Amino acid sequence: MTRRQISSISRTVVVAIALGAAAKGQAFQFAPGQIPQGNPFNNSSSEAVDFADVDLDGDMDWATADGGDCCNDQNRLWINLGFAQGGSLGFFADETATRFPAVLDDSRDMDFVDFDGDGDQDLFTSNTATITLQSSRFWANMGGLQSGAVGFFQDQTAQRWLDLGVNNGTTECSSVAQSMVLGSDGFINWSCDSVFGDLDNDGDADLLHATYGPNFNGQVPQRVFLNDGQGNFKEHNPSCYQLEAGAIPEGAPALWAQGLQRNNTTDSTGIFADVNNSPLGVELGDVDADFDVDFWIGSRNNPPPRLFRNMRDGSGPLIWRDVTAAQVINPATGSDNYEQEFGDMDNDGDYDLLGVNYPGLNDAVFANNAGTFTGATTLPASGADDNEGEWFDFNNDGNLDIFMANFSGQDRLYMNNGMGNFEQVPLPTDGSTSLHVDSCDVDLDGDYDLAVSNDGSQANVLLKNITQVADTRPASLPHLEQVPNRPAGSPPSIVRVHVYDNASWDVARYNLVELEYQHDGGPSVFVTMQHAGGQLFRGQIPGTLVGTVTYRVHSTDEHGNSSVSQQRSYVGFLSNCTGNVVTYCSAKVTSSGCVPQISGVGNPSFFAPQVFTITAATLEPNFNGILFFGLAGPANTPFQGGFLCVSGTLNRLKIKNSGGSGACNGALIYKLTELMEHPTAGQSLIQGQQVNVQGWFRDPPAATMTGLTDGLQFEVCP
Repeated sequence: MTRRQISSISRTVVVAIALGAAAKGQAFQFAPGQIPQGNPFNNSSSEAVDFADVDLDGDMDWATADGGDCCNDQNRLWINLGFAQGGSLGFFADETATRFPAVLDDSRDMDFVDFDGDGDQDLFTSNTATITLQSSRFWANMGGLQSGAVGFFQDQTAQRWLDLGVNNGTTECSSVAQSMVLGSDGFINWSCDSVFGDLDNDGDADLLHATYGPNFNGQVPQRVFLNDGQGNFKEHNPSCYQLEAGAIPEGAPALWAQGLQRNNTTDSTGIFADVNNSPLGVELGDVDADFDVDFWIGSRNNPPPRLFRNMRDGSGPLIWRDVTAAQVINPATGSDNYEQEFGDMDNDGDYDLLGVNYPGLNDAVFANNAGTFTGATTLPASGADDNEGEWFDFNNDGNLDIFMANFSGQDRLYMNNGMGNFEQVPLPTDGSTSLHVDSCDVDLDGDYDLAVSNDGSQANVLLKNITQVADTRPASLPHLEQVPNRPAGSPPSIVRVHVYDNASWDVARYNLVELEYQHDGGPSVFVTMQHAGGQLFRGQIPGTLVGTVTYRVHSTDEHGNSSVSQQRSYVGFLSNCTGNVVTYCSAKVTSSGCVPQISGVGNPSFFAPQVFTITAATLEPNFNGILFFGLAGPANTPFQGGFLCVSGTLNRLKIKNSGGSGACNGALIYKLTELMEHPTAGQSLIQGQQVNVQGWFRDPPAATMTGLTDGLQFEVCP
């Protein structure tokens, strides 16, 4: 018998004993002596809790979002007294007064996230304007790039929101009504949950900001904000539509989603979308295994929750489609759909769904079948008003179990048999009104403990896991992105991977995930991958490599369990394609005697379209203009006093201003990326495609009031 077989048998025996113990007795006990008690440390209405190692000392610290229905209140930070603090692991002290901003607000949720990319955990609070008009807030951890003490936070809300309410219809596209902007301090909203992920695949954390609207009316839209790479957030609104007030009207563009706004739409083709539900919870993850971030947006009131599929393909436009009617088979009806969580309950390598009060007051789980959520398995002893669920493996048997935080009665614990069937097991009772739960191994003894936040002035609680079964299960990495063969160049090769562990995604996101690659059989190079939302991690390989590149991914969890993905490979090659960039046709002389000129600089590579720049220069200054392009070849047809240099269907790009301060020094600058992101024609751009481009701009003194550049022709390289 091998050592591996002995280890396997021993683990099976230990797990079997643990399962038997859990079925007969309690797996958790209250540990009030390990957390702060009393006023003001632990007697507030706490809406949510989140864990992170804020001081980078190797153990997890605890923050609570306070306020809720009662009032504006101070959020709190409890520091784990293990390791650098010189105390005992899993014991916490309230250090709010010295580490947190003194801000009284009505916080419904808190999310730890490294939004400025400096290696420490910052904080975002989702706030509601129900009691007083206020915004969600950004709190920066002052370690790292902030050049302060790590684990100490500063309110930087004013600088992190960019250009709220600014909309000129072309280059500035905030959907927030100017009347909703709170000076330089955010915007009025009613948020209960928000979530971060790398929505545009550029390596930083973006924001899905959710709202339920005043009085849960579900008429205020959810919004997407993209990180500028420095931790500042600007709204992604390709429609450029701006609301007149808080609500989005029927028939308006659906902002970040395809189509027009229609409440509770049953269309799944992209003609309509519903972006104004009343979510108390939102989830991110790759539900269809195409390596981008999809959205699940809950709904407290009618209509039911909605699923949005990320439709970006390669360098195409970043936009989502409402696919609820096609990919969600009756997961929730009626109201009170309070919250939901993604987790792989059956260990088949995809995200299943836990629905809290789905439907009515019954909790249910829904299996993921190739991106479609079907069926409904109701959990035992449902029928109570639950508020929050948590996937985690309390007995370390490799299966995700469920803790249910109950608003009106007893919290519940469910044990998973590994096939998505759940059995209720005992929990200690305290009669609290629970609003939120988060799992974390606070004492690093190998099992997951629970923090429960409670309503009113009831104390939050720590449930200590007493199963004493160590976690020996490594993560599963079933899906690894295939990098295509590519021309060598400066843009890196992006690699994304799914990581599923026997823990919630909020725990697994702290796994050490490394991308290992070899170039032509040379030594291995390891690159740390970044969490990209849900089960997704993202890494990159230098794009300059010529030859065969093999790669795979390693994951190591907090308990030292390691795993490795399958191996993949691609070929980097030298490309002789120059794009055959030429100018042709004749420009129209402007009213000031300028001769507009169009040019292309760089290699028009399909793989790296952001490096090819098209410039229409020598224009009249400070007038709006566009580039338009066609795929049917060149032309030389009289048009508006000049010549139309493009034949076939003309595809207009986004309007820009020529800028400049003197005659003939205006310019319009575009990237090949913008052509490839064109909603219709961009889908036709392929390697070898011939493209013809021309510039058009305003020139009011001219007889036709317009100007035209000459033409530019190029071939799209690999």
